[in-house]
Amino acid sequence: MNERILQTLEFAAVKNKIANHLVTEPGKEILATLVPTADHETVSQWLAETEDGLKIQRLRGGIPIPKIENIRPQMKRIEIGADLNGSELAQVTRVLTTTSEVERFFEDLADSEIELLRLYQWQKQLVNLPELTRQLKTAIDEDGRVTDDASPELRTIRNNIRRSEQTIREQLDGLIRGGNAKYLSDTIVTMRNDRYVIPVKQEYRGVFGGVVHDQSASGQTLFIEPKQIVDSNNRLRSHQIAERSEIERILAELSAALVPHRRDILHNATVIGHLDFINGKARFGKELKCVVPQISPENHVAFFSARHPLIDQEKVVANDILIGKDYQAVVITGPNTGGKTITLKTLGLLQLMGQSGLPLPVAEESTMGIFREVFADIGDEQSIEQNLSTFSSHMTNIVSILDKVDDQSLILFDELGAGTDPQEGAALAIAILDEVGARSAYVMATTHYPELKVYGYNRPNTINASMEFDVDTLSPTFRLLIGVPGRSNAFEISKRLGLNPQIIDSAKAIIDGESQDLNEMIADLENRRKMTETEYLELRHHVKEAEKLHKDLEEAYTYFFDEREKEMSKAKHKANQLVAEAQEEAEGIIRDLRNLQLSGGQTKVKEHELIDAKSRLSDLHQEEHLQKNKVLKKAKEAKKLKAGDEVLVTSYGQRGTLIKKIGQDQWQVQLGILKMTLPEADLQSVAPVKEPQSRIVNTLRSGSDSHVATQLDLRGKRYEEALNEVDQYLDAAILAGYPQVTIVHGKGTGALRQGITEYLKNHRSVASFAFAPANQGGNGATIVKFK
Repeated sequence: MNERILQTLEFAAVKNKIANHLVTEPGKEILATLVPTADHETVSQWLAETEDGLKIQRLRGGIPIPKIENIRPQMKRIEIGADLNGSELAQVTRVLTTTSEVERFFEDLADSEIELLRLYQWQKQLVNLPELTRQLKTAIDEDGRVTDDASPELRTIRNNIRRSEQTIREQLDGLIRGGNAKYLSDTIVTMRNDRYVIPVKQEYRGVFGGVVHDQSASGQTLFIEPKQIVDSNNRLRSHQIAERSEIERILAELSAALVPHRRDILHNATVIGHLDFINGKARFGKELKCVVPQISPENHVAFFSARHPLIDQEKVVANDILIGKDYQAVVITGPNTGGKTITLKTLGLLQLMGQSGLPLPVAEESTMGIFREVFADIGDEQSIEQNLSTFSSHMTNIVSILDKVDDQSLILFDELGAGTDPQEGAALAIAILDEVGARSAYVMATTHYPELKVYGYNRPNTINASMEFDVDTLSPTFRLLIGVPGRSNAFEISKRLGLNPQIIDSAKAIIDGESQDLNEMIADLENRRKMTETEYLELRHHVKEAEKLHKDLEEAYTYFFDEREKEMSKAKHKANQLVAEAQEEAEGIIRDLRNLQLSGGQTKVKEHELIDAKSRLSDLHQEEHLQKNKVLKKAKEAKKLKAGDEVLVTSYGQRGTLIKKIGQDQWQVQLGILKMTLPEADLQSVAPVKEPQSRIVNTLRSGSDSHVATQLDLRGKRYEEALNEVDQYLDAAILAGYPQVTIVHGKGTGALRQGITEYLKNHRSVASFAFAPANQGGNGATIVKFK
């Protein structure tokens, strides 16, 4: 990727934001060398690692990595036989302990069955050295100090040092107490030349004897080692020398122990640095609410709700930026300070970030391409040193771009053709866009020239776009509108600012008819867009309601069949029990009859005995009460049906009127405009519907059935007229079943806005109301929610 694009789009500033989240020097080195790549496999791997990092950040708060210095110089020194000091060994120890901690962390992730795309492969590259790690942690603390546990000899020496120091202090405390205090400048014990001394006044230097090691700046105080402690100081010094020698021996031994493992330790540091870099990308992604985009094989770029990463995320306006699938060229027109340049930079910078494996501040389902080169001609490139005008400088840059463009390029042109005669500039801009299109490169360009608006309509694979401008507030909304060219708002702005209408009419008469037609066409497109947005929101509302209803029906349907199966199972079980009991009793009766026939030599059973047996069999039948049997009750009610009755057709859930009976159990039924023949069991008598009591109710109902917009535009209306429209509109919207509507009243003097606010406060059907978000009109529109 060319260096110029990285500077133009401020790629380094994005890297600086990520650097704030890194804690290791190897991680910072990886970030410092990071540049976008056009290799598909590499980008895929980088993005997979970023996705893993975001997943771990979300589930576990990130990979546990402490601050680690660059240990490459230390490993180089032990390779040539040098010994490391305590601080350097502590840095190596930190790498080894972090290796063990990271190993345990990933083993815990694997035990929890957390799937990762790439990071388990990095974990497998770590080499755990538990024995060496234990040896270093035992001998060296985190500050690089050699501990008493480093060797038995060092522990013994340090115990001797502590005892010697205690003896010396006790001796000196005895000297500076009591009557000797008058000979001292201060009753303290201090050190000079690594030996314990006391501060003695100059005139009493001979009182304690011993050795003078130092004196004060004024010469009035001498720091004397009294003769009583000279031998004790000598012993202490001997122990200190032995300690230093033992520490040097221990450091040399530990340094030698590192030599066989130096390559593994260096590689561990590199892997930890890479994991730290992934951690940093994930923290950056969490901070900006980023996602990992999909890669489009066809280089179709679709950044939904894209935000520039270097703009305050509380203020930046998100836009859908699309190029490649339906059109390869986008021409953005509109006034200055509307956000055209930022839109260009957002597209280019997000593409560079994606090809660097970084998460992007876009919505889910966004896709990116992989371009061999991204070119940009953005900003004022005027060069005094080279004696180039703005136009010449831009042309020089464009010429160099056209020399390298191919079908794997993305090009960003800001104010294409500007800085020269408008007619010539527009012609050049069109010719340049044609040349880029002929090479099948993707291009997004901004311009002021009206000729390029027509170009966007006439050229295939090219579409117009613009940045929305709110004439009411005389300010841009920074929203990108794909498919709508920008138009001049000079007349509307001048009118809002109070310019004489006659002057505006004169200007309109002077302007070229073709330009006027173009502006009117653009205005019509904008109106159609707003209507489409309103209908889209209304449709979305109905779709959500339908989806909810469908879900409820599915759940009810499933519940019904589950319950039916349960009840059928219970009924079958009960029926089987009854049948078994009946069979058992019947067999008993038959057995009794057989015994009667065989007993006593009878050849025929008596009549009263048969009657008794028959009665006992009849008693086995269980009567069903009609009032508790819904099926029989329904059948009974159906027999009462007659022509002219209103009925409910249960299979369709519709009301109808009986015309005549056909056959034994069939009826001809009038359902609306349809006549249908239906079984009598499918019909249920219902009470007739009462006629409407008032024409007003009927009118309102028919009004609710007609189309009611979800937005009411009152701009330009008088106060009384506007309030009357609001009253009628709210009634119609409530009857239409809308949960909320938007009233656009503009900002203006604020009188209309205040009047509507007071009216809404007193409306019995209004649950709440508030100004619209900034990107939907701000305090120029009010969103009303109904009870």
